[in-house]
Amino acid sequence: MSSAENSGGSQAPLSKGRGAGGEVAIVKYNAGNIQSVLFALERLNVDAKVTDDADELMNADKVIFPGVGAARSAMDSLKEKELDKVIKELKQPVLGICVGMQLLFEHSEESDTECLGIIPARVKLFSPLSALQRGVGGESIKVPQIGWNNLYNLKTNLFKDVPEQSFVYYVHSYYAEMNPYCIGTSNYGIEYCGAVQKDNFYGVQFHTEKSAKVGEQILKNFLTMPQP
Repeated sequence: MSSAENSGGSQAPLSKGRGAGGEVAIVKYNAGNIQSVLFALERLNVDAKVTDDADELMNADKVIFPGVGAARSAMDSLKEKELDKVIKELKQPVLGICVGMQLLFEHSEESDTECLGIIPARVKLFSPLSALQRGVGGESIKVPQIGWNNLYNLKTNLFKDVPEQSFVYYVHSYYAEMNPYCIGTSNYGIEYCGAVQKDNFYGVQFHTEKSAKVGEQILKNFLTMPQP
């Protein structure tokens, strides 16, 4: 499925400023793909506040935790602002995107980084070994993975009205290993966890804001989740 096939008409907008009736906060730190997330929320007619203020994050109705770049520098930025402690204390629905998802895990092989430890599993580097060498057939894979890939074994209301085998847009060299909290799976030479959920914390490795109608539906589902 190509990007063109994924990029049909946009979703119906939500009410202005609505998460589940309150404010949406985006974590402000030195690794966020914040502007693209803001644009995606604007397409849903949702206002969001970009903030590194602990009180604003704690009091928001929903929190989005985006991220691009390296895990070590991202964690360093969180620790500098003491946001690592704040994020772990959040009780409302939280959505980590890309590196934001990876930082929810215990450890990343990228620069041997200790992460937030919310998800008891690890993030690993894709090997350029061919899929055939892995025993699943196919040609050599390129690292990083850049482009559309399908997502399956979908669980929880994060994927309400999202069909099995939907295509989403990935850009990453590191992947989350399969674990009991996986709610969506992809395969790139090896099966890996493309989406995860533990308690009020959700994470997606793909870029919702670049995943067209499917990404918009996932964002809409997150924004309309009830409080735990």
